Amino acid sequence: MRRFELIAPCHFGMEAVLKREIIDLGYDVTEVADGRVTFFGDEEALCRANVFLRTAERILIKIGSFHAETFEELFQGTKALPWEEYIPVNGKFWVTKAASVKSRLFSPSDIQSIMKKAMVDRLKGIYQVNWFAEDGESFPIRVFLMKDEVTVGLDSTGESLHKRGYRKLTAKAPIAENLAAGLIMLTPWNGSRILVDPFCGSGTIPIEAAMMAANMAPGMNRDFTAQSWEHIVAKRLWYDTVDEAREQVDLQVDTDIQGYDLDEEMVRIARENAKLAGVDGLIHFQRRDVAQLSHPKKYGFLITNPPYGERLQEKEEMPALYRTIGERFRALDSWSMYLITAYEQAEKDIGRKADKNRKIYNGMMKTYFYQFLGPKPPKR
Repeated sequence: MRRFELIAPCHFGMEAVLKREIIDLGYDVTEVADGRVTFFGDEEALCRANVFLRTAERILIKIGSFHAETFEELFQGTKALPWEEYIPVNGKFWVTKAASVKSRLFSPSDIQSIMKKAMVDRLKGIYQVNWFAEDGESFPIRVFLMKDEVTVGLDSTGESLHKRGYRKLTAKAPIAENLAAGLIMLTPWNGSRILVDPFCGSGTIPIEAAMMAANMAPGMNRDFTAQSWEHIVAKRLWYDTVDEAREQVDLQVDTDIQGYDLDEEMVRIARENAKLAGVDGLIHFQRRDVAQLSHPKKYGFLITNPPYGERLQEKEEMPALYRTIGERFRALDSWSMYLITAYEQAEKDIGRKADKNRKIYNGMMKTYFYQFLGPKPPKR
């Protein structure tokens, strides 16, 4: 089998979680950088990473890297890469995204245009043609420039990995599925423990938790761009990987996962999404105000993404809302609370300083994941 260097981008702040996932899958991590983890793997690893990783954005095959401070150096560096090993003569290829940080070359459109010209120039010589029909399979390229170091990757995923296929209906400000999974993985929660999300919206956090409890791979019910690259990855490896994922699913697992929302329509949407994910039997959704939050059992987890007050009309409601969150949390004997928000007065209004907090970027928005730790349950 071919050996690749694979790049898995992720949310800023989630690198350590993704690194652990990759190691748990059985692969050697070679580098952890801001917003991405690089590791070695074969064709099977490419399939398994796409199907099993919960916190990655996508899986890129690293084509190469080089230093470039000028457009001429970018052109020559791109032209020197072995594109013919990946892109056939009828392949459709383009630079779908260029990101530049602290580099002399910073215009995404210029970077994309020059790299495309360089790829065409090399492939013309290799395939002895003057024009490419580009009517075959798609080969999207992504490039990162960091301090003038150019890293080039071929995107095997296509639509981002956070799109599991179950969320047909969403809330106003939904949390991405891979970020929700990462937040849960930053807590000690496991499927045998209680989990309540009092601001569940379209149900993402409870659904991701239920999928973990049932050992359900996040990518087992969706397609990937690389499934059509039979000259790079054999079709049977995709089938084998999905079979491996299906064999691991256990929907008989006993769970106590609950999602509440004040909006009846959101509760309906959450139930529908859970059904599409195949985990509706593992979650209890209901319409409930956070002011009514209570639970008879001990040692549970609140994991939630409450409103941040980003809209002007909501801003004045935030202090009272977060005071209510604090009051209800204090009434839950021995529970822990994990809460992601961009609201800057969160700790003050909750009435307790978090035991830990972690900076995480939710898209381009800086948020904090506040961790209020309860006591550990006694050992059974």
